[in-house]
Amino acid sequence: MTAGVRRRWRDGRPALPSPARRHRLPTVLAVLAVLAGIGYRLGLLLHETPPTNSDEATMGLAALHISRGQEFPVWFYGQAYMGTLEAYLAAPVFALAGPSTLGLRLPTLALYAVFVVLAWRLTLRLTGDRWFALLVVALLALGSDRVVKNQLIAGGGYPEMNAAGVALAVLAYDLAARRPGRRLPRWTAWGFLAGLMLWVDPLVLPYVAATGAVLLASCRWELRGRAGALLGAAALVGAGPLLVHSLLTGRDPLAAVLAAGGSGQAVGWADRLHGGLVLGPPLGMGFCSPGHCTPGQLWWALALPPLLVAAALSAWRALRPPAGDLGQLPFGADGNCPRSPAATEPVGGAVRLALVAAAVATLAAYTISSAAGRTPVESSRYLSCLLISVPALLWPLWPAARRAAGAGTVEAEIARKRGGPGARWRGVVGIAAAVVLAATLGTAAVATAGAVDAARAARAAEARHADLVAALRQRGVRHVYGGYWTCNRLIFATREDVLCAVVDDDLRPGHDRYPPYGRAVRGSAAPAWVALAGSPLAARLDERRRAEPGAFDLVTVPGWRIYLPRR
Repeated sequence: MTAGVRRRWRDGRPALPSPARRHRLPTVLAVLAVLAGIGYRLGLLLHETPPTNSDEATMGLAALHISRGQEFPVWFYGQAYMGTLEAYLAAPVFALAGPSTLGLRLPTLALYAVFVVLAWRLTLRLTGDRWFALLVVALLALGSDRVVKNQLIAGGGYPEMNAAGVALAVLAYDLAARRPGRRLPRWTAWGFLAGLMLWVDPLVLPYVAATGAVLLASCRWELRGRAGALLGAAALVGAGPLLVHSLLTGRDPLAAVLAAGGSGQAVGWADRLHGGLVLGPPLGMGFCSPGHCTPGQLWWALALPPLLVAAALSAWRALRPPAGDLGQLPFGADGNCPRSPAATEPVGGAVRLALVAAAVATLAAYTISSAAGRTPVESSRYLSCLLISVPALLWPLWPAARRAAGAGTVEAEIARKRGGPGARWRGVVGIAAAVVLAATLGTAAVATAGAVDAARAARAAEARHADLVAALRQRGVRHVYGGYWTCNRLIFATREDVLCAVVDDDLRPGHDRYPPYGRAVRGSAAPAWVALAGSPLAARLDERRRAEPGAFDLVTVPGWRIYLPRR
């Protein structure tokens, strides 16, 4: 018994747990957080949340065509940019289980799982702190309305970007730090993902460029050999659909992207700055209620610029070695990757600096676009990539907060007395850092609760749409006119049993993303009209019905109005 007491106590202090035991608890908690994040999103999907729309239905129709072998689209129907990777991922699901919104979103849920697991690994690579990695995973497990829309709706590009961006950062770190393993497969994977994202969505290109700069600075001589050849070949394979389509059609995807961003539209700088720097970050990163930000939720817009500066300074200090310590240089004079484990800390600083630079570039590109001023709430999805930078942004707060948490210990009191005013000032900074971290988690949790509350309304809206589909099928309606946000959603919900042509609020032809649908409706004998109750289109059709008595029979379904022409 005396020997047991001696083993537990040494020098009057309890013996510390073994390193394996200290690492086990945060790892177990992180696994639970990942499972909770996946379970939360799966629960939303089973409750038909977030609500689907015609853009997602367009991707679903592309997946339906691919599963049938009918067509193999390169681009999102109706445009020359934004690759259809989500459709190709969902096509096998459709072939096995039939087309559905849930089947379309199962691959996006898997992409979220990849993203959060890789975020855990990236955080460990960059900081080596498992408790901080747990904090990052817990934050990413939460999901506001805007965040879960970006992660789950298969509307083109957004679910893939975060997973690919984190994967690029992990690969860049592993290559620059010479982690054990097959280097050539890692070079190939990095090149393939970079090329693939060039096809899928250019919004993630700042992260491709930033992580690529780390590789170029650290391993440029290695790129002159087989590694460079494999990376280039893999990038060409990943971007193959874009390159082949551009060569065959002569279309320039970059020009299409700039046109879609409204580069030629006049929007005031006040609106751009407000949408890009005030509304954009809180909405895009998951700190706001569904569809809007309350004044209290906008605090993240004020916190983000200091966090970017602090993260950049912290990364720069880690990147630069102590004076005269050339062995710590992450990027050797010969351009070779570091070979010593001691060089991994500067490499982590380099990757963190790359993540900060990519976040700044993303914010700047969005702020100068007209979308930030014209549609700041909906366009905040363009900032979804900022979640990739969360480990770098929050890391400067963590050590300061941990020092504040240990301020009451004997050792901390001795250090405070010896440190004088500087130590007290560091204590104030530590408390502020802890408050910011707590506010970050708390605000994201509140926004997540708001998304859960909105699930009931989304499910009710989906039930009303199912009633619309049943009413059309019951009456044998096969061709209808409707608004943009009605048509493709209706076509996908009916598995193309009902075809729809888009019209605007003045009953003029609108934008049919898949022209064969519009041609089929316009060639039919007596197409019906479908409008959302209370919409401008419904009001215009009611005016026409009053002006032409006997032209239509009106059928009302909760939330919808169907105008059947009298034969």
